[in-house]
Amino acid sequence: MTLKPGDTAPDFEGLATDGTRVSLKDFRGRKLVMYFYPMDDTPGCTKQACSLRDHNKDIAAKGAAILGVSTQDEASHRKFTEKYKLNFPLLADRDGKVGRAYGTIGGGGLLSAAKALIGMADRVTFVIDEEGRIAHVIDRPDVANHAEEVLALL
Repeated sequence: MTLKPGDTAPDFEGLATDGTRVSLKDFRGRKLVMYFYPMDDTPGCTKQACSLRDHNKDIAAKGAAILGVSTQDEASHRKFTEKYKLNFPLLADRDGKVGRAYGTIGGGGLLSAAKALIGMADRVTFVIDEEGRIAHVIDRPDVANHAEEVLALL
């Protein structure tokens, strides 16, 4: 399943970095930059997270929150958050249910299939509008300049 602009964003619920439960409805009324990434503390994922961290205030000023999603557990997310002083939550999608609902796990192509076998998501960002619809999909983010990509769409 490939989500596209105009589609309703799939509902989700899971544990965030701080141990609280987070769901799509928590973001209703504001935009959500929901980005899926393969793994904590790897070079590309770190560049992407730090780009968003460094521009979180600019993104918030445009009425959006940031939520990172990968299949690592809460402990891995906490270490990643602390090491890089991330200023937004990460969602622990340990069973890959959220990734599958958004089409970032088990998508098309050989690389996606290989990642799915080991439980890793493709790198895809969804900008979800205030009503819970997909406004934009960034399926090949420039990790070092990802915040600028996002800001151009908000």
